[in-house]
Amino acid sequence: MGWIYLHDRFVKEEEALVSVFDHGFLYGDGVYETIRSYGHKIFMRDQHLARLRRSADGIGLSIPQLNWPSVLHEAMARNGVGDEHTDAYIRVTISRGVGEIGLDPALCPTPTIVIMAKPLKPLPQDCYRTGVSLIVAKTRRNLPSALDPQIKATNFLNNIQAKREALNAGAFDSVLLNWESHLTECTVSNLFFVRSGRLCTPALSCGILDGITRGVLLGLARESAIPVEEGQFTVESLQTAEECFLSNTTMEVMPATQLNGRPIGNGTPGPLSKRLHQIFVTHRDKFLEPE
Repeated sequence: MGWIYLHDRFVKEEEALVSVFDHGFLYGDGVYETIRSYGHKIFMRDQHLARLRRSADGIGLSIPQLNWPSVLHEAMARNGVGDEHTDAYIRVTISRGVGEIGLDPALCPTPTIVIMAKPLKPLPQDCYRTGVSLIVAKTRRNLPSALDPQIKATNFLNNIQAKREALNAGAFDSVLLNWESHLTECTVSNLFFVRSGRLCTPALSCGILDGITRGVLLGLARESAIPVEEGQFTVESLQTAEECFLSNTTMEVMPATQLNGRPIGNGTPGPLSKRLHQIFVTHRDKFLEPE
């Protein structure tokens, strides 16, 4: 059995229980981050923790003071991950905490903190060799004026509905459109595509999360003199793209080769996608932070 950091200490997995009165359970009132390691070094650790704090600030949630780097590395060590043999998948969840039923945040005096560290299970290599399939979801991305997309909240129903659409269609994932029918992102990843040799991705103003790997890839592309365009794009832009890929912390750069059952480009992972993934792998060490 593994170890979970709960509230203020590590407990055995079977003892890691959260109250039914926790507002994270009752209302989805909380924030989270997904972090990974390469061996014992955590990828963009401080940026992930900064985004966690920003998300918490966005919902008026105070994060308790912890030696976060130390706790994250202890979570890896206790669970036998984050070593020369096993990369770690780390999930940090902070909910409003336990309180009486009701929406008033003051009902919950103490946030609930949960930190899990498990072996990272990479997607099959066949996905990278052949690319994955996407659909355009009927579910729309939340309006930024309704829920700020920069808050990485535990309330994920919007994304879950879009993921259900993809699964029902036999696709890997869905692309969500915003209120103006512009491309935004997929359910757990940012979206990139290539047109006329230019790397394109929806701008933050389209209502997307500022993915940390997204930012790294954009920086590496610019350093490598790859033309970049962040903007507002339609489905047609993606349908006529030469290539496409997804990015997030765990999948890095995942080629997407089908949209709504039709090939993107020639239906195989494109040269710029492969090149940017190789650039990412080559430069990855400078984004890793030891204990």
